Amino acid sequence: MPKKVVIVGGGTGGTITANVLARKASKEADTILVCNESQHIYQPGYLYRALGEIMDESKIIREERKLLDRRVKLVIDEAVKIDIQNRVVSLMSGKQLEYDYLVISTGSRIVPEEVPGYEASYHFYSLEGARKLHEALERFKEGVIAVGIGGIPYKCPPAPAEFCCLLDYYFTRRGIRDRVEIHYLSPLPRTFPHEAVAEAITEMMERKRIHWHPMFNIESVDPEKKTVNSLEGESLRFDLLVMVPPHKGAEVVERSGIGVDGGWIPVDKHTLQYKDYDEVYAIGDATNLPVSKSGAAAHFEGKIVADRISSEIMGHEPRAAYDGKVICFCDAGFKKAIYMSFNYENPPKKPRFSYMWYLGKQVVNRSYWSLILKGYI
Repeated sequence: MPKKVVIVGGGTGGTITANVLARKASKEADTILVCNESQHIYQPGYLYRALGEIMDESKIIREERKLLDRRVKLVIDEAVKIDIQNRVVSLMSGKQLEYDYLVISTGSRIVPEEVPGYEASYHFYSLEGARKLHEALERFKEGVIAVGIGGIPYKCPPAPAEFCCLLDYYFTRRGIRDRVEIHYLSPLPRTFPHEAVAEAITEMMERKRIHWHPMFNIESVDPEKKTVNSLEGESLRFDLLVMVPPHKGAEVVERSGIGVDGGWIPVDKHTLQYKDYDEVYAIGDATNLPVSKSGAAAHFEGKIVADRISSEIMGHEPRAAYDGKVICFCDAGFKKAIYMSFNYENPPKKPRFSYMWYLGKQVVNRSYWSLILKGYI
């Protein structure tokens, strides 16, 4: 009798896990993917939507059903409770899904309301947020733009620094760059978590005349004075504030009591299994792993989990292990980008901005739908 595998969350990691598992154990596993929404959004596109480079939103939105292997059963419903002791996932509709194996790929959620005065800021961490930010940028003619980070961890560590560089490109194309001050507020002592990469990004920011402020942990925003204030006692006046919102784990994780420190699921860093429950895995932004919360991490983790589950179902010892692999591109505008590749043991080396890596990012963007989500690469 086939084993029932329930995957909660249909983002990058959940979709890849479902597709790879359906191929590797098509007869031995019933694969069920639970998604809140019927549409799948390519989240790296939010940044480009905010900058007006993507106006046709159909380029970053597809129907989830069309992205899945035909053998995957798709359930459009919201998971409201995960009972790992009794192996049951309860849905908003009232249905309950029993499982033999569970993969939690619920991602993260933004909680901007945790920063007092957040309503005076904009962000690009949702489609609606990107739309509003685009409208604000189109109206912007001169003044100070501050780009800050409302809390750690957050999705895609390079994104705020990347956005600053792309703002330079955006305002240069509009012919008003000399009338715009761009400030980057980093909670870290450098511009990027990894020192070697930070060196390259800092050099790029200095060439682009982007002012950066280390150790600026945003505490509050004063909408009337238009100032953003740090825990360290600094303040910066702005005309437009773009803030990466604080992030937390999914509500279903907190409600089910399986998350720690903000709702992140603790898992083994190599097997991706949850505590003492060998049949429960978690991947992607949902976990507390010491890697970036990014689609690239979820991509590699999803393939590992699919391999481990399929091996066990077919009676083999699971040997696949996640080594912390992450790859990342960072667009600097003017058709230049950097590439980073690293894992638990090997930090990234100082990258070089080049046209080649800009093309590499375009290739990844285009192959996302046809190759990456299918688990072919």
